[in-house]
Amino acid sequence: MVAEGIRQEPAESDTGRAGDAGGARATAHRDRIRLAVRILAAVGSGLAQLLALPPYGLWWLGPFSAALLTLAVLGVRMRRAAWLGLLSGASLMVPLIKWQDVFGTDVWLLIAAAETAYYIPMAMGIACAARLRAWPVWTAALWVLQEAVRARFPLGGFPWGKLAFAQPDTPFSGYAAWGSSALVTFMVALAGTVLLAGLLRAARARREGGPWRAVPPLAAGLAAALAIGAAGMAAPMVGAPARDHTATVALVQGNVPRVGTMDILGERMQVLQNHVDGVHELARRVRAGEVDQPDLVILPENSADIDVYNDPRAAALISAAAQDVDAPLLFGLTRFYDDGAKREIRSVVWDPEDGPGDYYTKRFLVPFGEYIPYRDFFTGFISRLEKIGSDAVPGTEPGAVALGGTTLATAICFDVAFDRPVREAVEAGGQIIAVPTNNANYNFTGQSDQQLAITQLRAVEHGRPAVVASTSGISAVVEPDGTVTYRSPENAPAVHVAELTAMSGLTPAARLGALPEAVLSAIAAAAVIAAAVGARRARGRARGHGGERDGTASDTR
Repeated sequence: MVAEGIRQEPAESDTGRAGDAGGARATAHRDRIRLAVRILAAVGSGLAQLLALPPYGLWWLGPFSAALLTLAVLGVRMRRAAWLGLLSGASLMVPLIKWQDVFGTDVWLLIAAAETAYYIPMAMGIACAARLRAWPVWTAALWVLQEAVRARFPLGGFPWGKLAFAQPDTPFSGYAAWGSSALVTFMVALAGTVLLAGLLRAARARREGGPWRAVPPLAAGLAAALAIGAAGMAAPMVGAPARDHTATVALVQGNVPRVGTMDILGERMQVLQNHVDGVHELARRVRAGEVDQPDLVILPENSADIDVYNDPRAAALISAAAQDVDAPLLFGLTRFYDDGAKREIRSVVWDPEDGPGDYYTKRFLVPFGEYIPYRDFFTGFISRLEKIGSDAVPGTEPGAVALGGTTLATAICFDVAFDRPVREAVEAGGQIIAVPTNNANYNFTGQSDQQLAITQLRAVEHGRPAVVASTSGISAVVEPDGTVTYRSPENAPAVHVAELTAMSGLTPAARLGALPEAVLSAIAAAAVIAAAVGARRARGRARGHGGERDGTASDTR
């Protein structure tokens, strides 16, 4: 409209040169406005995804994140799409993982930069795929492809901040039971992009036929977005696991000294004593009739950051606690090797009579937190990383461990952010999901809330209740529909007992495994290739008239 108004103004000079100059200024002004809108949309996309995630929890902003990034890059060339994607990713990742600064600002910003980089090719792909028919489908699939790669590379991946992880117990979370986190991300992005498509068609219809012509396409886009959400609510009912038995499950949060620092577990014996005391407190409550006798007790990761296999005093403390409560414990221990240079992070079944038995070793380790990748290189210029004196070694087996008549699908802390560990533990017979975790470095930063939301999604994905046991919070009990029935305070001891239904059978998501993610990723890649080929053939024609697509002017810069 601005450009049309300028063209209609009378020229102040009889010379065509003055008119041309005025037209050029108007065009430049219009281009600056369009660029500003694109920048705001890109930044808004990252901020919308940030606010959708815990601790903010404005989950309904998730679809708008996908819509805004698409709006930002519609009709632009690859170079501009790249830096708009960079803006979007940085707006999300820099504040989202601020909790990593416990290891240093440089480590935090290094990881944030690495995560941000994935948004560059995704934005370029969206700009390319948006030229195709049915572009909302292809752009939504590109979100899945981006997250799939980010969850695997580099250093085993870092999937934090997925679109799916903002949907712990929402209409969209139900899709997790059909296709894991990949299908949730796809449906969230699809809801946003079909709504955007409706808005763009409505804008075009309004220009061509007046305000009332805009109503049908706008209503269609809104109806499609709402239908996507409604279908997700019904998803967990299809192929739901069966009830097997009821188990009385207790969790113990012992708390640690000096939360929020890297030196918390320097007080190793104190941390162990806190958690042993928590088990004794549970036993006291059982004897007093305040809580039911548990069938099993879940304790956090690093409840004992001591090699109790070689420390008789520590082993005796744990055995005494197990005997007092008269129930097997799932106790978080550390097993050291090579004179302390290597270690395994384990959750060990500790029987009241027989002591330590079966165990699960953490499979996905936190870079710079539990091991130092390329240690000689990074410690050469980040000397404080030498405080992490031993590197953890990942486990290789699924986390299905049996105790108290129930098999737990165990995923230790960072494990739960990945699809494979919980899925394989459930496939191996896990009936209740157990997430022992140590978030003491990150209390009051939002990290614990983010991890709890991921656990909620895993509960829906596998149709099983979940128990989170944290050293210092947040410990929680989650129902199979993702609702939280108990949540502990942070930085305080806590004991809780719950009656949970152990489940048997697999959801469609568990049966399909990584197939939905692979299919959606392949669709995204095929769409980008098809769009690139089509764009090459039509490049000359596009340069000739500039073109518009769904009301958005083409930007050739």
